[in-house]
Amino acid sequence: MPDLAASQKITPFLWFDKEAEEAAKLYVSLFKNSAIENVSCYGEAGQKITGGTPGKVMTVTFILDGLRFTALNGGPLFKFTEAVSFMVGCDSQEEVDMFWSKLMEGGGQESQCGWLKDRFGLSWQIVPRVLFELIGDKDRAKAGRATEAMLRMKKLDIAALKRAHAGT
Repeated sequence: MPDLAASQKITPFLWFDKEAEEAAKLYVSLFKNSAIENVSCYGEAGQKITGGTPGKVMTVTFILDGLRFTALNGGPLFKFTEAVSFMVGCDSQEEVDMFWSKLMEGGGQESQCGWLKDRFGLSWQIVPRVLFELIGDKDRAKAGRATEAMLRMKKLDIAALKRAHAGT
């Protein structure tokens, strides 16, 4: 892995209750070029301030497809919302299906237009790259049909989007 500390200026920082390591393990299992870099544990220092139990995981630094993330076990004070999500661009229906099923495992919740929440409450958009071509078509009738089809879907279906775009 490259030394991202020197090259990555902004790092997404994810606040979990106590599932940071479990989430990081799931996420790195889904993406190529991914790994857990570091796991740090709460110590005696700052215990009164943080409420962290000495010896329990505090932060997990991990790489997803070359991008560094940090996850914190910060307690139940803050929760994820749909206001922030991670979009995963997919090249095939098989890839859409794989990400969708793996992120839904264990209690995920599907939403509209390719959005879902994983079992940790983090929002993801699982999007076939071709969608942007279809809804961005200069032929506004074709783009409109593809958009209408997308709006009716939960998990996005490439073949159905293409059929709608073509008007068949």
